Amino acid sequence: MKIFPLLSMTFTTLSGIVLPNKSVANPSEHNATTKKKNVLMIAVDDLKPLLGCYGDNIAYTPNIDKLASQGILFSSAYCQQAVSAASRTSLLTGWCPDRTRVWDLNTQIRSQNPNVVTLPQYFKENGYEVAGVGKIFDPRSVDKQMDKRSWTSDYMAYEECLNKEYDTPVMGHYQAQKTRGLYNRYCKEAQRQGIKKQSEINKYIQKYIKPATECIEVPDNAYADGAIADKAVKFLNEYDSCQPFFLAVGFKKPHLPFCAPQKYWEMYHRENLPLAAFSKRAINSPTFAYHHCNELQSYSDIPPLISFSENCNIQMSDEKARELIHGYYACISYIDAQIGKILDALEKSGQKENTLIVLWGDHGWHLGDHGLWNKHTNFEHATHVPLLIIDHSHKARQIEAPVEFLSVYPTLCDLAGLSVPAGLDGENLSRIIKDERNAEIIQPYAVSQYPRAGKMGYSLRSSRYRYTVWVDWFHRKLNADKIFSEELYDYEKDPHETKNVVSDADYADALRQMRLYWNEFKAKRLSRD
Repeated sequence: MKIFPLLSMTFTTLSGIVLPNKSVANPSEHNATTKKKNVLMIAVDDLKPLLGCYGDNIAYTPNIDKLASQGILFSSAYCQQAVSAASRTSLLTGWCPDRTRVWDLNTQIRSQNPNVVTLPQYFKENGYEVAGVGKIFDPRSVDKQMDKRSWTSDYMAYEECLNKEYDTPVMGHYQAQKTRGLYNRYCKEAQRQGIKKQSEINKYIQKYIKPATECIEVPDNAYADGAIADKAVKFLNEYDSCQPFFLAVGFKKPHLPFCAPQKYWEMYHRENLPLAAFSKRAINSPTFAYHHCNELQSYSDIPPLISFSENCNIQMSDEKARELIHGYYACISYIDAQIGKILDALEKSGQKENTLIVLWGDHGWHLGDHGLWNKHTNFEHATHVPLLIIDHSHKARQIEAPVEFLSVYPTLCDLAGLSVPAGLDGENLSRIIKDERNAEIIQPYAVSQYPRAGKMGYSLRSSRYRYTVWVDWFHRKLNADKIFSEELYDYEKDPHETKNVVSDADYADALRQMRLYWNEFKAKRLSRD
């Protein structure tokens, strides 16, 4: 296998972080004469922490690793819910899912929260030029202008930067001529059968041709993410306003299908890629904590997945599993290269030192662990996310304490010199970025949640344990006191979540503490309802 040396990191580590009493920032604390800082926000779809800077010794991610060495790496960051729309909505509003009421891929944010002020909108209202390109909000949860009121001008179209020597990717993803030919064939077949709506034609086509991977020799901007990077670079090259900018760039990979130029696939040798260390259901875990990998099974080249006994879940052949893992890594390296282009443009613009940079993946992704693929659970691989915040005026280090995506909104505001809006759900982490000597401990756990089968699972992750409690959520009406099941995992002794130890007498003290955290969380965030 081709091995790439990891970038030498210069982090110091903070564990058991402390923070002063949480309060709304006072604008007078900031020097009014200081030039406002720009913001570059980079969102990456379905990115789990398979990155060199997070200790992965397979991933080739030199640009993200270099970025991490310049700022704060949150090693224990967690999303609010492991599905795109809900996760992004929480991060971009600063509100938890039970407050936004966005738990799925169908709910419009402003149908539930017509007056909510989003993160980019808040910067816009404070004199910033706010621009976005790619996937920032999940497009299914906003209007066709990607939440029009969040942006200073029309949301930027990346399609103009697609390589003109290639046709627009088929179904938004594919450039292989074989796939294009089959697409055209089944399109005509659907039309002959009297199917007229394009959405219905696409459904017909995708029953026959929708591969989970694609590896062909094309330039980066033959695919959407290369064009998104080029559009962001163009913005930075041409920006000449006296206003500070807030540029949001959203990449679509490594979301399925795993399509990346061949050169990124060639960075890895498939036969050497490790399979999941544990691919069964955790002992004593409830069946409703799992799913049937429906997202993956929607692809035409995925064979029927095999279901086993009570303690096993879904399994596929090792050959197909390695193909998918290979594709996931290839897409990560592809995105890393696009991020490198943007960071180079930022440096050439002369704005780097005055620009805050935040990078996040909206949720994790199962690659066969617990027999699972995709996201949509409360387990570690679905909820653990990369989060980097770079403020060049403060030293780089790694923070190990658990933090939530809810903290991004208030933290960016404070670092940029803006007052922090009242009523946000997340902790303002700016003071631990500015100064590691503080007085009050940060919340010692991060919370994720996921609904399934009339139940809502709330998952509290401390530095050592994960406690998940499944409560009644019939017809989306929460009864947090009606508990169906509990899970407790010890990551110090059992990093692969092989056994739910909630009934183990040796963990009575740990369970008692996690239940106290649960009661605290209920009083803090669920009492509104």
